[in-house]
Amino acid sequence: MQDFSLFFEWGWAHIISWDALDHLLFIAALAVVFQLDRWKEVLVLVTAFTIGHFITLWLSVTGAVPLPAEVVEFVIPMTIVITAAVNMLRLSERFSIQIHYILALGFGLVHGLGYANTLRFSLTEGQRIGSALLGFNIGVELGQLLVVALMLTAGAVITRIGIKKLWWEQGVSALIFVRATLLAIERFP
Repeated sequence: MQDFSLFFEWGWAHIISWDALDHLLFIAALAVVFQLDRWKEVLVLVTAFTIGHFITLWLSVTGAVPLPAEVVEFVIPMTIVITAAVNMLRLSERFSIQIHYILALGFGLVHGLGYANTLRFSLTEGQRIGSALLGFNIGVELGQLLVVALMLTAGAVITRIGIKKLWWEQGVSALIFVRATLLAIERFP
């Protein structure tokens, strides 16, 4: 249980920290197109991301998927750039929401690779990988849900004061796009 608690705290910190800016930006980009009354859909979306994150984290920690860290660190902000671009294209609301589910799961796979090396080197002899990863991913999931709740609440407040929902989505997505592009440039291998 001690391993679970320790890794839960790491999972939480992996999201709720400025060091996790890429993760925060990605979750914000996914959530900004939703409204508060669609919170169940966002819950499914965030859980899809966590499942993808968990799968590659597990595979990477066990050594099944060895990828160069510099490539992964570059690809992560590119997933954010793509998600923000999809938001800005705004093809149709229904299509956009369906695309977000695919992006969440698929890009969750990429994001899981990003923390694998840190987690792998943090595991000590005798620690149970399953308990550690479960704790970590529950911490990640709860942290993501906090970010989503803040995004949905901010969106509700913004639209309530008279700013159009589309302006909110486009403005936030444009800011995320620019910041993620800068991260990608910084991390170019």
